Amino acid sequence: MEKVAKFEKVSFEQYEKDFNDRIGDGKDINKVYEDIISPKRATVGSAGYDFFAPIDITLAPNETITVPTGIRAKINEGYVLLIFPRSGLGFKYRLQLDNTVGVIDADYYGAKNEGHILVKITNDSKENKTLTIPKGTGFAQGIFMPFGITVDDSTSDIREGGMGSTTK
Repeated sequence: MEKVAKFEKVSFEQYEKDFNDRIGDGKDINKVYEDIISPKRATVGSAGYDFFAPIDITLAPNETITVPTGIRAKINEGYVLLIFPRSGLGFKYRLQLDNTVGVIDADYYGAKNEGHILVKITNDSKENKTLTIPKGTGFAQGIFMPFGITVDDSTSDIREGGMGSTTK
């Protein structure tokens, strides 16, 4: 199987900024950062790399949180990382990504935010179920996929910003 990417932690400074901007709940950020788990496949046959919760997460129905994973991905040209909710959580709680599918481009790695992968999730339970994701538990999964471009593609712009910057 071809190896197309490598996961890394973002710097402590970037993680602290993103964590405080999104969660900022007084947790010991040093311990949270130290405990970040790199994404892993559960089995040799798994396509998805599980992303793990850096803190305990509890979401009542219709609640949303942006999870700073502390992870970035150095991806070979011609590949993209797609992020989905873990299928079991989607099935049991209707856990959804707010952007439906996260698209992590190879050039996101060099963005101003160090390519920090942030995952915004919502508990869309129609059965009034509260979702609890303990720290260290997989909540999302990423799959590396090849992609193509058109024969007349002429894009020459270079990414500068972070998430959502290609539309600005």
